[in-house]
Amino acid sequence: MLWRVRLTLPDRPGALATLASECGAAGVNILGLQVFPGIDTVTDELVLEVPGGWDVDDIAALVERAGAHAVVSHPCTEAALVDQPARYVAAARTILAQPARFPEVVAQLFDAEADPIETGVDHDSMEMTVSDVSVQVHRAAPFTATEHARGAGLAELVSDVLGRSRDAMAMPEPGRRLGTGATPEFVASSHGVSAMVDGTTVGRAVLAEMVAPGSRHLHLEVDPAWRRRGIGSRLLLEAARAAAGLGDDELVLVTSADNQAVLPMVLGSGLRGRIRMSGDGLTVRVPLRDLEGARR
Repeated sequence: MLWRVRLTLPDRPGALATLASECGAAGVNILGLQVFPGIDTVTDELVLEVPGGWDVDDIAALVERAGAHAVVSHPCTEAALVDQPARYVAAARTILAQPARFPEVVAQLFDAEADPIETGVDHDSMEMTVSDVSVQVHRAAPFTATEHARGAGLAELVSDVLGRSRDAMAMPEPGRRLGTGATPEFVASSHGVSAMVDGTTVGRAVLAEMVAPGSRHLHLEVDPAWRRRGIGSRLLLEAARAAAGLGDDELVLVTSADNQAVLPMVLGSGLRGRIRMSGDGLTVRVPLRDLEGARR
């Protein structure tokens, strides 16, 4: 059985040798090793093949005999043995192709969760800034300085990709009907928000049926001639405020997996949407508790 184990060892000669000796004596095989250097201590992540029937306590006792502490372990598959540089290259390629998958990809890369961990459970969070909006991932094991640097680099990559996409979309396509330079007016109703220009609706966010108690579907569309102007972000924000006024806790937006406008729209609203890919579908969940920090 394979286990991924993250631990901290004193930064002194022979520390890893002691750990390897303890593993050998216990019949445990070290199949993979990552080292995250620090000043006084070193964080190591190992993939161990352990005897059948071993649990968290057995692994903790093993590595603590070697002088390790801050041990976090969980079962894993052979996927944990994939070369780490190869994982980062694959992640970067995925992000370049689909920036909207950034939260999902970065969470998988760091063996973390995009959703907040339950209150009262010990965990660490890493925050990355994408286009001036923060994206967080969470897990039980503390994030190292090396991982923070890697996360920041990936976030900068996403920001660059989104910036280039906005610049490219600013050039009109041949024969495309363009909206005028008028500023839309956002009109709220009992069922949603509309973006109006000279009496014409150019975008609409409709508060639809409840998915679960406190969780409501949102249908959002913007006229093609008025896209890439921040209207979708503003509609999302105003719809979130309207839903919060109705007592809802969350908005759920469902679209196609290849919709490249989703991440820029959520980021532009200032809300922290949780994005999930499933087959050909993409689901965005927007917790309304973040409204106080959203842009006005």
